[in-house]
Amino acid sequence: MTLDPITELCRAVEAHGPDLVAVRRDLHQHPELSRHEFRTTAVIAERLATAGIRYHRLDGTGLIADIGAGEAAYRVALRADIDALPVRERTGLDFASISPEVCHACGHDVHTSALLGAALALAEQVEHLEATGAAVRLFFQPAEEAIPGGADDVIAQGGMEGVDAAYAVHCDPGLDVGQVGLREGPLTAACDRIKVSLKGHGGHTSRPHLTEDLTFALAKVVTDVPTLLSRRVDPRAAALIVWGQVHAGRAGNVIPSTGYAEGTLRVLDSEVWAGLRPLLERIVDEVTEPFGVQAELEHVPGVPPVVNTADAIADLRAATAAVGLAAVPTGQSMGGEDFAWYLHHAPGAMARLGTRTVGGRTYDLHQGDYIVDERAIDAGAKLLGSVALTAIARHTAADVATS
Repeated sequence: MTLDPITELCRAVEAHGPDLVAVRRDLHQHPELSRHEFRTTAVIAERLATAGIRYHRLDGTGLIADIGAGEAAYRVALRADIDALPVRERTGLDFASISPEVCHACGHDVHTSALLGAALALAEQVEHLEATGAAVRLFFQPAEEAIPGGADDVIAQGGMEGVDAAYAVHCDPGLDVGQVGLREGPLTAACDRIKVSLKGHGGHTSRPHLTEDLTFALAKVVTDVPTLLSRRVDPRAAALIVWGQVHAGRAGNVIPSTGYAEGTLRVLDSEVWAGLRPLLERIVDEVTEPFGVQAELEHVPGVPPVVNTADAIADLRAATAAVGLAAVPTGQSMGGEDFAWYLHHAPGAMARLGTRTVGGRTYDLHQGDYIVDERAIDAGAKLLGSVALTAIARHTAADVATS
């Protein structure tokens, strides 16, 4: 295809640039937790309605929009997640979160603004899409930070019906703005929520021999369960347990009767991930049995790894070059992403979107001081819009070649 449609898309994104930044700052100032993104959904719906883009709301929060042919021969899905995290913001920005203990510490406000920019630009090319018999579907997805995540909601409500390919971006504070991290194959890890709860009789700390020393047993769970798992699983699978919460007791001289440790289980290998629960149960029993406490494992499966397909990465690479961004290699991370579920229904890929100011500080995700270079909004909008056009052009060319 010629670059004309992509050139037009880039010009449209740039024209909407100030408004996209304003939307991002508004969303950043008013973050909402998973499945409570009511205001966020309303802001997106208003912008789509003003542009004449047809959409329907999901049950609860989030929405799905469509641009192009109604009965499309080829449909590309673009996804952004819209929820925030239960984290206190520490950026000091003029538009910092006004919601106590809630902020966009993962860049979902950037994802949302970028997808909105791609939507507004693609809406100006609806005739081109219709002429090629193609369409673009937009997922403004809730609850990516939850387990189970909002991708389940989108899929259950028919979002992936008729979708032939799916794409997304995720902020990467380790890449400079203008860079796009690409990787064929696994990009993220499987991620589950786990909780080990212990029960005992409790007692006085002067007489641990007369009861179950539950706090000591819980400490062994925290240290020994991850260690034993690493020795029972192929190390190439990189099975990793990290605890985020550990609770037991209320007084220093009382052995408590209950306690728990809660965290995440992350695995790089899909097959190993699928069979881990029985092994985890055995390990928890082995660790806690000598202490006489009752142990219960709660294991909530979350997401499999995101696995980027070769054709989708080729589309992203071409789109990155077409809009003047720089493709760089990126590695597989231990982060979890429910975008993976879309790729169980259609091929596709996720790209990492650079948000670091060149020469500036490298931040970390899920931290309250995370600051993005807002030029990433323009880059993300252009990349998402152009990869949709690139994938459509590749499909159209393949149809012509085989007809």
